[in-house]
Amino acid sequence: MMLILLEALGAGGILVLIVWWTMFSGRADAEKEHEQVHQKNDLPKS
Repeated sequence: MMLILLEALGAGGILVLIVWWTMFSGRADAEKEHEQVHQKNDLPKS
């Protein structure tokens, strides 16, 4: 019974790690790129 519990906790931990990695990995780079694009679009056209 203890082995099943440890296996379930391990699988749950791996699932949480995968979801966290998918959501937040590379987010800072994407936000910087997003800001740069908006700054270019905000420049007055001549």
